[in-house]
Amino acid sequence: MKQIISIFVMVLAFTLTSNAQDKMMKDAVVKTVSLEQTKGEFTQKEITLKEGAYIFEISNNSVGHDVGFVLVKKGKDASNPENHIKSAYVTKAVGNNKKEQSNLTKLEKGSYVYFCPLNPTPEYTLTVK
Repeated sequence: MKQIISIFVMVLAFTLTSNAQDKMMKDAVVKTVSLEQTKGEFTQKEITLKEGAYIFEISNNSVGHDVGFVLVKKGKDASNPENHIKSAYVTKAVGNNKKEQSNLTKLEKGSYVYFCPLNPTPEYTLTVK
């Protein structure tokens, strides 16, 4: 009998947790930021966003090889991978004339830089107000 009650409690807890997570995801407004790369540059040179959750969609417009995306809090050493915002990485390298997305990335107020070390591009500014 104890075993049945324990199983029932675990199933109930799992169900409640799943429902709470689903509700949180539905309540969260996730926006997509689309960025395009051409040879040696992003076409968007500066971005201003509101604080919130974002997915970055990166387009490779005839660069001729794979590209990526790196986001770093401004003022930190962008060459050090420890400073990269890992959730903003695209989930796989963006092939020529393809698009890929990052994972969900929560941005707080402040300044960031973004760039592609594979293209390579200069560092551009992303401001969150």
